[in-house]
Amino acid sequence: MDRFEAVNVPVWRASSVLFDTVADVQAASAGAAAGERQASNYATTGTPTTFALAEAIAQLEAPGHAARVALAPSGLAAISTALMAYLSPGEHMLMSDSVYGPARLFAQGMLTRFGVQTTFYDPALDADALGALIRPNTRVIYLESPGSYTFEIQDVPAICAMARARGVLTMLDNAWASPVFARPFDWGVDVSLLPLTKYWSGHADVLMGAVVVREALWPALHQTVRQTGICVGGDDAWLVLRGMRTLPVRMRTHERTALAVAHWLQARPEVSRVLHPALPDHPQHALWQRDFLGASGLFSFELAESASPERIAALCDGHRHLRLGYSWGGYESLIMPANIGNLRTALPWAGGPLIRIHAGLDDPHSLIADLEAGFAAYGRTA
Repeated sequence: MDRFEAVNVPVWRASSVLFDTVADVQAASAGAAAGERQASNYATTGTPTTFALAEAIAQLEAPGHAARVALAPSGLAAISTALMAYLSPGEHMLMSDSVYGPARLFAQGMLTRFGVQTTFYDPALDADALGALIRPNTRVIYLESPGSYTFEIQDVPAICAMARARGVLTMLDNAWASPVFARPFDWGVDVSLLPLTKYWSGHADVLMGAVVVREALWPALHQTVRQTGICVGGDDAWLVLRGMRTLPVRMRTHERTALAVAHWLQARPEVSRVLHPALPDHPQHALWQRDFLGASGLFSFELAESASPERIAALCDGHRHLRLGYSWGGYESLIMPANIGNLRTALPWAGGPLIRIHAGLDDPHSLIADLEAGFAAYGRTA
């Protein structure tokens, strides 16, 4: 056989990388130290499998932009790596109050220990109001749109334009929309943070994250990755490569299913409101329509009255399709009560109990049947 070609990139499992000559070692080491594309002297700096994944992510997340990608062993690892790359002791960060909980904890814990100050801001602030919070030492504005659990939409293009004029970097957690429904670099974002664990891989069987940055920002990120040993293995990278090939098809299914369930929930007397930016009554629906190309499968609903832990458990327990579990973005559907009281400091949460839903690839009628049974149990429980 003169030629063998497969559809998928093969898995490279490696630690040591072998060379024929000392000159080859020196050239590869110099390239790896400089962060050149596809330069590796040891598997922590990359293999053909991880290089292929990084290039594919750059093409999807930043089409038309010169971008570089660093892979990390989880979504949180990607977030923490990016924050360490661009923040130094004595500097200040503005972080959305509706940010992913572990990112908040990293800012309050590790970054505080290393002398970085964080101010949590109301995600409803417009660019001018947010600009008023910038200090002389502000280095980063951290955005998440939609926000975790409460799904506020921020005016990301306006905030990015304001930040760039002030010399402040912008970071965006693009977990919810994925590149199928959002183009952060077209909005002006400098750093996009991706939990590949979620929609990208799509099968709830791998942990991984990625940091996507504009080319000019690559040296600082590369040196942070190199000095902390952040890397991923070939098998996990291959799983993400496999999953992302069906990402657009899956995202449209998540969108349709979630909207069907959200509309059904709007008619329930036990529900005061459904927090989904694609619904016309969402406070920032117009921003969502302007900036996004669609909606994912994740949303929340607020109960109409205060409820005991026992009643909330009755609503969420024992479903056939809506399983209890953290994370989201896989083919499975999930339900989770959300206690966000300790996760909001800029504007304390004044609403009722929240329940978060991830609509997987199930038929929406199956999820509605689960919720009907859950509300029946909720009504029977004191």
